[in-house]
Amino acid sequence: MSPRRNRPRGGESPHDSAEEPGARYGGGGRAEEWRGEQWSVRPVSGASAAGKRYRCPGCDQEIPSGVPHLVAWSEYGGIDDRRHWHKACWNAKDRRTTQVQRSRNAPRY
Repeated sequence: MSPRRNRPRGGESPHDSAEEPGARYGGGGRAEEWRGEQWSVRPVSGASAAGKRYRCPGCDQEIPSGVPHLVAWSEYGGIDDRRHWHKACWNAKDRRTTQVQRSRNAPRY
């Protein structure tokens, strides 16, 4: 039996990839403009979201523990103003209505 190969056969090392640093593990963030304000948006990997559950303000659904998502906060906001969004909800935020309708039995957190 031959030994297992840990590297691609082309001799390429894991550091030679064309990906930008930190993109693979949810590092790095970006700034976006929304509703006339600057927002900082940072991806959160599933591993770093383990153990906590959040409620997405875009769809008002729960983001389960361990699911990759985005964290967004206003440039003028503090730590308490951070909101955890599904990636698809953040991308569709301009197409959604301003009032999200909750079901009667939905929790208010």
